[in-house]
Amino acid sequence: EGMGYCHCESCRSWSASPVNGFTLWDPQNLEITEGEGHVGEYHKTENSHRKFCTKCGGHLMTDHPGMGLVDVFSAMLPELEFKPGLHVHYGEKALSVPDGLPKFADLPKELGGSGAQLAE
Repeated sequence: EGMGYCHCESCRSWSASPVNGFTLWDPQNLEITEGEGHVGEYHKTENSHRKFCTKCGGHLMTDHPGMGLVDVFSAMLPELEFKPGLHVHYGEKALSVPDGLPKFADLPKELGGSGAQLAE
């Protein structure tokens, strides 16, 4: 459904990185093909249900029920060609990324944000 970079404090903390690459998916288009019995879940917020491996502790994905999307971290899909299209929560950035992509202060309006864009 889309790919980009998130700069929010929550994603930075969860991914242990100054920027988190995301891929958004319709939940109906996802299938866990191995280890489904080892997937744990933590509801950080009503709209952030984090999923992780209970065997190794690895971060897998985050369900966003309010958006009807699942964020699978781009690093979890090494064979997928990652083509980011935007930056979200750039207003919280810890690292500037001058790449010419749109930089949203929070989220695009279509995802419930203000739609306000920031300069690089």
